[in-house]
Amino acid sequence: MKLQRQKNMVGFLVLTVLLVVGAAARAQDVERANVGDSPNDPGPLATDVSPELTHAAIHHVAVKVADWQLKQSEAKFNQQWTFAALYDGFLAASKLTGDAKYHDAMVRMGDRFDWKLLNKRFPHADDMAIGQSYMDMALGDHKPKYALDTKANMDALIVRQDDPSKLLWWWCDALFMAPPVLARTYTATGDKKYLDYMDKEWWETSDSLYSKQYHLYFRDSRYFTQKQANGKPIFWSRGNGWVMGAFVKVLEKMPKNYPARDKYITQFKEMSDEIAAIQSPGDGLWRTGLLGPDEYDLPEVSGSAFFVYGMAWGINQGILDRKKFEPVVEKAWAGLLTHVYADGRLGAIQPIDAQPGKFKPSASYVYGVGGFLLAASEMDKLAKK
Repeated sequence: MKLQRQKNMVGFLVLTVLLVVGAAARAQDVERANVGDSPNDPGPLATDVSPELTHAAIHHVAVKVADWQLKQSEAKFNQQWTFAALYDGFLAASKLTGDAKYHDAMVRMGDRFDWKLLNKRFPHADDMAIGQSYMDMALGDHKPKYALDTKANMDALIVRQDDPSKLLWWWCDALFMAPPVLARTYTATGDKKYLDYMDKEWWETSDSLYSKQYHLYFRDSRYFTQKQANGKPIFWSRGNGWVMGAFVKVLEKMPKNYPARDKYITQFKEMSDEIAAIQSPGDGLWRTGLLGPDEYDLPEVSGSAFFVYGMAWGINQGILDRKKFEPVVEKAWAGLLTHVYADGRLGAIQPIDAQPGKFKPSASYVYGVGGFLLAASEMDKLAKK
């Protein structure tokens, strides 16, 4: 009898584990479905977009892509990192186009979530990413209530007792998710403690994941020894794109006289030089495995868009040499436009992942659209110069 009870208990535990795993898998499937799709027949590519570097041309394609994405995704808005980049892109699109509808959609989004972070895995950086948009709207709209929960989470973050043996931001994507929120909390409060905490953690991540040989970031420590088929290290395009976007988001809020600012500028310039050097001479874009481009049939739009965003911003700020980098971003921008469909879908975006991979030409996911709209905003500024 006792043995039977033990067997029943084991069976119950196994069933429980299977149910939990199954529920987690279903939840992940739902999340993936919310952020994008990869249809077999997405329709024709757009014939009405132009790579001409003018406000009119950039405005047109930004509206085309933003309108399609807003219609597709507003009902699915959530507090995940996946949508956070899109929200940043929509705010940029409103400034680029002068149309408040994208900004207003972000206010509706914030109201829906009561201006709170996801906060299910504190202190996980991904759950803080939406705070960028909350903070930007709090600052831009002069609505402090938008920032209250975000500030409370940043306060809790900087006083927590870290385990010095463990990296807080152990994956390179995290640099886009949390540091810009801390930088904006500094802007909102004027208290340098937020920048100082961010600065400490940023350089601990850099010391671990940044390759001083290749001037690129490993996604995480798993890739220190892994190689592409050609024997070169694996550097993931979107992971490095997140870092390039992070430089913009942090440096635009960091005072010019902040002691460590020059370190950020130096690393940003090193990465920009490397990324420009490995640009595809054909389509002007980058593959998911940056140092093994021949292993991938398609360019990858999300990483490429963040590269354009970062380098165009660098040109506009006088940090990167315009003569050298303008041809790079112009060619890449033209390449991005070849993946816009007639209805406004933006394709060739790798689905949720943490490493190089393959995907369909039609693959469209919200974070890639966010990167595209951010790139458009900086390309428009470049055009106006």
